[in-house]
Amino acid sequence: MEYMDRGALSDVISKSYLSEDEMAAISRECLQGLDFLHSNHVIHQDLKSSNILLRTDGSVKLADFGLFAQLPPEQSRQSSMAGTSGWMAPEVVTGQPYGPKVDIWSLGIVGIEMMEREVPYWKETSGMPQLLIAIRGTPRLHQPNLFSPCLRDFQSICMQADEEQRWSAKELLQHPFVRFAEPVSSLVPLILSVKKKKEIRK
Repeated sequence: MEYMDRGALSDVISKSYLSEDEMAAISRECLQGLDFLHSNHVIHQDLKSSNILLRTDGSVKLADFGLFAQLPPEQSRQSSMAGTSGWMAPEVVTGQPYGPKVDIWSLGIVGIEMMEREVPYWKETSGMPQLLIAIRGTPRLHQPNLFSPCLRDFQSICMQADEEQRWSAKELLQHPFVRFAEPVSSLVPLILSVKKKKEIRK
């Protein structure tokens, strides 16, 4: 993979507030990557902001396939428990067989990271938020009214606790939130501003 010189999305989230347009562009690029993986029977299984890499030109790439699962053509479900606490879908947490839509739940968690700059339940459970995901299901935004109905709808579809109700990556690419997203070049000002903040702190 080409060198992604601006590092991980998690670094951007920790140093800057993202606009909805920037969230949409990043989400679209991630969905395109997931659609490609899922159409080839691959589940990433560890999607999180630190595994989404950026480049100065605005390019967005999925990274770290250390936990990926390659499903045989005749198999549509996986049963081993894999992923990072906090981003795991309910079906993984509860030990149910699961399919590619676990990555969509994880993308929803990344969405909350971009919106609220933290992983849901992280502070409540000493780093074991999967316990509250199993008990409470879908995390709620702290201040939902700060965000547009379109973004909130996109998020709610990604984070359906019932896997059957969760859309696929291909379906989500048709959602208005990402369908009308700006090109990746629109991310350049954000990336450069984060780079400048890093240089100032040095």
